[in-house]
Amino acid sequence: MDNDNPIVKLCTDGMQAEAGGDVDRARALFAQAWDTRTDEYEACVAAHYVARHQPTPEDTLAWNQTALDCAGRVTDEQIRQFYPSLYHNLGKSYEDLGNRDDAKRYYRLASDCTGALPEGPYGDMVRTAIEAALARFDR
Repeated sequence: MDNDNPIVKLCTDGMQAEAGGDVDRARALFAQAWDTRTDEYEACVAAHYVARHQPTPEDTLAWNQTALDCAGRVTDEQIRQFYPSLYHNLGKSYEDLGNRDDAKRYYRLASDCTGALPEGPYGDMVRTAIEAALARFDR
């Protein structure tokens, strides 16, 4: 992610607030990121984080779908590294709603594009989450 981007900075600050237990501040920062986005890349990033604090699984699904839809309108190649996480989150949304078929489909899409993930802690975290999700369906 582009850490010089103001939307990315808001979301990073929101993640730090989450880690510190200040969920209300995190939610406000993510909403501010959404409200001040200027392009589809920023919309994708903001929606991805807004999805984290929704009151219902249906709302979470809607925001995760918004993030994916926005990503689809970004032409920058950098967006490719987001797809595994975006697909994983959609899979999780469908799983939470009891829709196993769509959940598994999105988890497989996430797995199919893990080659785009960067090496390091972020990539490892996403790969591990995808593997764990698929393992739940292979039991």
